[in-house]
Amino acid sequence: MNVSARALDGMYGRSAAGVPARIERVTDGGWMPVAFGETDADGFIVDWSENKFERTAHRIIFDSDRYFAGQGVKAAYPEVSATFRIADDYDTYQIQVVLCPASYTMYFGTHG
Repeated sequence: MNVSARALDGMYGRSAAGVPARIERVTDGGWMPVAFGETDADGFIVDWSENKFERTAHRIIFDSDRYFAGQGVKAAYPEVSATFRIADDYDTYQIQVVLCPASYTMYFGTHG
């Protein structure tokens, strides 16, 4: 299984490069970080620093505050997160986010 992420900048209509993100896995005691990354020049993270995904609930958290601070803009949402379930060992899970200073939109999909 693999997880890819993409961030787009809805304010400027381009890829959002340099957005830090992390993936956490649900545990009995709460959430445990399992992977860290930063979007490349095209807004993608395809190779996470750790790849310990399991068949359970995960969440991805984009650091929109840090990204927009670099643009000289204050973000209404310091972090943007989505919780999703990995149910299959063979699919690639895709999460996309369009970031704006006062809003965001998410997409989740899979392909085998």
